[in-house]
Amino acid sequence: MSIHIAAKKGEIAETVLLPGDPKRAKWIAENFLKDIYCYTDIRGMLGFTGTYKGRKISIQGTGMGIPSASIYINELIKDYGVKNLIRVGSAGSYQKEIKVRDIVIAMATSTDSSINNKRFNNANFAPTANFDLFSAALKVAEEKNIKINAGNILTSDEFYTDDSNYYKKWADFGVLAVEMETAGLYTLAAKYKARALSILTISDSLVSEEITSAEERERTFSTMVELALETALKI
Repeated sequence: MSIHIAAKKGEIAETVLLPGDPKRAKWIAENFLKDIYCYTDIRGMLGFTGTYKGRKISIQGTGMGIPSASIYINELIKDYGVKNLIRVGSAGSYQKEIKVRDIVIAMATSTDSSINNKRFNNANFAPTANFDLFSAALKVAEEKNIKINAGNILTSDEFYTDDSNYYKKWADFGVLAVEMETAGLYTLAAKYKARALSILTISDSLVSEEITSAEERERTFSTMVELALETALKI
């Protein structure tokens, strides 16, 4: 039993979807899974297990940022034997052709976090997606005619920055979007030989300054969640 999840052995599936928002974990479980049960509500960070088309799947909220997400990712892998971790979250677009409500799959992630610099003594580790999960997601997207964008993203430690033009340098180097957890996820998955993938929905654009409403996000997130769940079935 882990400190922050405290689920019993066997309550968590080998495949886990990771939304940042615990309420979104509840929404996913209630709208996509059958026979669900809540295995943790410690600190309000909800986790659920159920079945999707007969496959046992868990949904675990992670909170915001690498430090929070890393706590849950570490415990899921080390204490519960999780093999496949798929982040389903929101991101801000850095490119004018990537619009709100579009889906981005992170092939790799840059970061302004110092966590990996400390881990690798100021050398630059390049966190990347698992090839099997990435390939499976591409197949599902093609089968279901879901438009995706795939490439490098930025995992940032800051949501609010003092420099409103901060994103432009990253955009100039082809970074597609920004979020706050993927670099931690991909690094820990690499360390523990697990599979990881981030599938993200664009909720706002730093280029156009457009922001989606809560209702629009819910509808678009449905497509992202379906893509993640169908990807899990192929592994």
